[in-house]
Amino acid sequence: MTTWQDFEQQAPDLAPLVRACFEAHKHHVLATVRKDGSPRVSGTEVAFLGADLTIGSMHGALKARDLQRDGRFALHAHPGDEAMKGGDAKLAGRAVELTDPVDLMAYEADYGDLPPGPYHAFRLELTEAVLTTVEDDQLVIRSWRPGEEARRMTRS
Repeated sequence: MTTWQDFEQQAPDLAPLVRACFEAHKHHVLATVRKDGSPRVSGTEVAFLGADLTIGSMHGALKARDLQRDGRFALHAHPGDEAMKGGDAKLAGRAVELTDPVDLMAYEADYGDLPPGPYHAFRLELTEAVLTTVEDDQLVIRSWRPGEEARRMTRS
């Protein structure tokens, strides 16, 4: 399991840049795997809670059922306007539903203003982070995978 905190420790120059992209806007795009194996794209919000990056979902939502069945996900930060200030951030990994009462109580305490009624909450375990920016008329791609050094490559 690779938490957000693990990412911060392993890629201290990249993680804050990726986090800034996710904190710059409220809504992001989540890709999950449907029962038939095809992709599903849904809107979502993220929360950085303790060591974890989390998402929530309305109870019984299709994206939640997808993640319960197959935790693989891709998450694309809202890129903002055409300037894409701060870059274009993407994450991939596995979502693990929080079901332990102690974990859920901590989630509720950290999250703050939860909507009424039942919900699903997922901790995102990371397998990849990518940040793409344009610098000096070059495309700069920074990437990270657990246990590896962050990489940087450029394209003209």
